[in-house]
Amino acid sequence: MFHEAHPVSADVSYDGNVNELVCLDMDNGPSLVDRIRRAWDNGDAIFPLDQRLPDTAKRTLITHVRPTIIATESDDTRVAGTPVDSGDAVVVATSGSTGVPKAAVLTHDAVAASARAVHQRLGVTEDDSWYACLPVAHVGGLSVVMRSLILGTRLVADPRFSVEGYREAARNGCTLVSLVSTAMQRVDTSAFRWIVLGGAKPPQDRPSNSVATYGLTETGSGVVYNGQPLQGVEIKITDGVIQVRCPMLLRSYRDGTIPLDAEGWFRTGDLGHWADDGCLVVDGREGDLIITGGENVWPDAVEATLLKLATVTDVCVAGLPDGEWGQKVTAWVVSDHDISLDIVRSHVKEELPPFCAPRRVIRVDEIPRTALGKPRRAELVAAAMLLDD
Repeated sequence: MFHEAHPVSADVSYDGNVNELVCLDMDNGPSLVDRIRRAWDNGDAIFPLDQRLPDTAKRTLITHVRPTIIATESDDTRVAGTPVDSGDAVVVATSGSTGVPKAAVLTHDAVAASARAVHQRLGVTEDDSWYACLPVAHVGGLSVVMRSLILGTRLVADPRFSVEGYREAARNGCTLVSLVSTAMQRVDTSAFRWIVLGGAKPPQDRPSNSVATYGLTETGSGVVYNGQPLQGVEIKITDGVIQVRCPMLLRSYRDGTIPLDAEGWFRTGDLGHWADDGCLVVDGREGDLIITGGENVWPDAVEATLLKLATVTDVCVAGLPDGEWGQKVTAWVVSDHDISLDIVRSHVKEELPPFCAPRRVIRVDEIPRTALGKPRRAELVAAAMLLDD
């Protein structure tokens, strides 16, 4: 059934009241959507708690973010925490792969700017409806719910993605959906008018009704669609690093740190460049770049090449410390067959320069990934270094 998302004003002033931070300890669905609306109507902000975390990790994150209320399906519980500032709408944990993640604070103005820019780019009308099936603990999934609430777009919200849920949403009239690439490859993509792709790098042969997005938690979801910035978004590249300035940016982190420079630019930590057609190309995270023998190797290009091998079902490429090369290009490969280093190197050298060819292959049962499909390279590197010691 459709969940009618009545518009919530982004222009209300909440000065003079305590602005609670409501931790949403519940799955995505009508109850969560209603609780967000109620929090915003009261001038409070929300913090979605990842339901896949074990209890210990939940407690650690709650201690770090310091909500004042924990809301479940059945009731609210007041806890010792710190209120938010007037105008704050949401606190979202970043998807850091190590340690306790940061928590970005987004205002109502920022969330509204994101919603309007996305709908403008997609040409959303009153006939459209969103299907929300990504984890709301991540900004890519949460933003679908928030933009529906802000702009009054009809919404179907499910706790998690499933092929049947996707089909049912399409049968119920949903036209817009946000997915990760692995989910998109399992469904009939023609069932929706637009598929918004976030998380891991999209496949090269993606359907024409899909949009590849670039954004971070700090930008309140995607701010670049198919290589072009959304309305109001400025992008510059300084020393190879992508920087963003836009009304969608976070106000601060929850600990009070403001990661913007004096002119309002946010340094993303992603390396990129402008293509000849004027589109932004994201090369990868600064820490992902492999420097081997003085040459720069981007893991994404090597991974894409290796996935063309019929015997490889999944792969991750990263650099391991090496006394001779500085870093050794290493491929972690998921395969049901034995796969030799010679085969891997020969295959890569057919498409890429010789220095891109892995010098080590490690077979694994699976590649650890975030909820949005990004490989956890640091985990694989740490495990390999531990075994090598």
